[in-house]
Amino acid sequence: MRILAISGSARLNSTNTAMLRAIRAIAPSDIEVSIFDGVGRLPVFSPDLEGESLPAAVRDFIDAIAKSDGVIIASPEYVRSIPGGLKNAIDWLVSGDEIVHKPIALLHASHRGDDMLAGLRTVLATISDRFAVDIFLRLPVMKLEPADVFRTVETAENCSKVQAYLQAFSAYCMAGSESV
Repeated sequence: MRILAISGSARLNSTNTAMLRAIRAIAPSDIEVSIFDGVGRLPVFSPDLEGESLPAAVRDFIDAIAKSDGVIIASPEYVRSIPGGLKNAIDWLVSGDEIVHKPIALLHASHRGDDMLAGLRTVLATISDRFAVDIFLRLPVMKLEPADVFRTVETAENCSKVQAYLQAFSAYCMAGSESV
């Protein structure tokens, strides 16, 4: 099972990226988690750049999604909304079909952010018919340094939650591939 984990943060020392790295480190051996932490490096979406003019960074992003069995998104909340970089990354996907039937689930690093999550759920349910509304995990790592995020995720309680989350999402991904 190949999962692409997208960090919605453009910060170098992002809590969300650190959380995704910690999850990759404790993922079950049958689940490969790769991380895309480049939303801040994607050019601003423009339909004029699609097709043969597609920037290489965008092509690499779209290819990573196409090669995955499912996508997990972890994102901060900025001004009660989806960060601009993540929304821009999603905008690059709407003209293609790589995301349309791709299983997607959310992971969240904060006890708050429900307004952003509501907006993101609306967007994801619009772009993919396989958005897994009920597969969701919230970990208490907001405002921690990356090393502390790793230690928090590795605790027995959180490790168990992460394992269950990844197994549930993996099963969801496989269930959909059998009907395609």
